[in-house]
Amino acid sequence: MNFNDYQKLSQRTALYKDKGRNFIYPTLGLAGETGEVAEKVKKILRDKNGVVDEQTKESLKKELGDVLWYLSQLATEFDLSLDDIADTNLKKLLSRLERGKIGGDGDDR
Repeated sequence: MNFNDYQKLSQRTALYKDKGRNFIYPTLGLAGETGEVAEKVKKILRDKNGVVDEQTKESLKKELGDVLWYLSQLATEFDLSLDDIADTNLKKLLSRLERGKIGGDGDDR
């Protein structure tokens, strides 16, 4: 499956109010789900001494899937393609790598 296929299929399950005119809902959902991923990683450190077992991987896979869903809906709200987003991001990162600018901060380095 590619990103655009996922984006199109996931739209069938996007049943929130004012879909197509509501970028706030997927933005808040993305923030919430990202926080849930961070909590699971924190608990790996706190409760499992950094050891990642299969049950934890499955749990993380589900949460990361939720992050992907909200990211997809947010991209759709702005009429952006996940394939284009991924391609643009890789080009940016590879350019930084080639120029020795992968570290540091700032969007336009």
